[in-house]
Amino acid sequence: MSNPMPPSDQSLTVDDRRFLDAALRLARRHLGRTGTNPSVATLIVNDGAIVGRGITAPGGRPHAETIALDEAGAAARGATAYVTLEPCAHHGRTPPCAEALVSAGVARVIAAVSDPDDRVAGKGYAILRAAGIEVLADCDPVGARDVLGAYLTRSSKKRAQVTLKLAVSADGMVGRHGAGQVAITGPVARAQSHIMRAEHDAILVGIGTVLEDDPELTCRLEGLEDRSPRRIVLDSHARLPVESRLVATAGRAPVHVATLHPQSERARALVEKGVRIIAGESHDSRIALPELLEDLAAIGVASVLVEGGAEVADAFLREGLADRIALFESNVVVGEGGIAAPFSSGRLPDGFAIRRRAVYGPDRFMLLERQD
Repeated sequence: MSNPMPPSDQSLTVDDRRFLDAALRLARRHLGRTGTNPSVATLIVNDGAIVGRGITAPGGRPHAETIALDEAGAAARGATAYVTLEPCAHHGRTPPCAEALVSAGVARVIAAVSDPDDRVAGKGYAILRAAGIEVLADCDPVGARDVLGAYLTRSSKKRAQVTLKLAVSADGMVGRHGAGQVAITGPVARAQSHIMRAEHDAILVGIGTVLEDDPELTCRLEGLEDRSPRRIVLDSHARLPVESRLVATAGRAPVHVATLHPQSERARALVEKGVRIIAGESHDSRIALPELLEDLAAIGVASVLVEGGAEVADAFLREGLADRIALFESNVVVGEGGIAAPFSSGRLPDGFAIRRRAVYGPDRFMLLERQD
């Protein structure tokens, strides 16, 4: 679904809107693959034709502008560059992307959203304007949040962005006590869930879910197996079984255990199996979630998909740490012994607005976003 663009900037043409929307869709391809850098896309358009395309490369380098300009070559002169994020302005071993656009001779730069990083924060636009390039900034901040929200959250709030994913049955349940994994949604919706995994830096669950379901939490869609994010377990007492499927697959995708007892024998046994330990702060004898999200941001995790069931989802909501909610609802009835969902489409949490709706087979989906 395309994102409506604000009408405030009358300099945008119909084609400008179309190409910027296309750049935002392109940027989704490398979500979860670009390390500590955001997945940014650039389109170079000359005389109505795309002459260069670029997405931030896996690992974070090269940047999208560099790739797109290399592809465009001489055709970049006099062209319009559509960028999903303000071009960088800081020097490393290579010149900043803003200077690369100047050197290439582009005539216009249209950006979806500004970069809150102190090293950029308007400086990229200043370089472009000083060179006589027309700049239209913040042309689609709403659409950009859908793709760059994790980076924007980490840059502005210094913590990882949190998306709560919940599948709720027709009778308002997320599972059944003692039944292990209960299929609530159908195969189309489950495939969408795996795409969400591939687009996030990490998946987080509570130890209760692990002990009940013994999940693997990998991306199992054909062709995306190598896009499995790191797995994080909230586990105050380091109870994760060494024989669990998570530990057994720690070599395929990293497994982290956030615990209050990082030096315990249980924790050391997990380390010997390749599990990484995160020493957590204590709050009411539980892992302090704000500090955990700050620690995750510090190790390069910008986006966390919380799949940890009703109790963990409720904890993130109570702390005001849920930025988005991905809610799947089905016609399945769980019945007696069901585990009640903390919310549903009929009783949404306060402070959230519906951002997008979709239908996946027999199941319904909505994406909600916190209104700051």
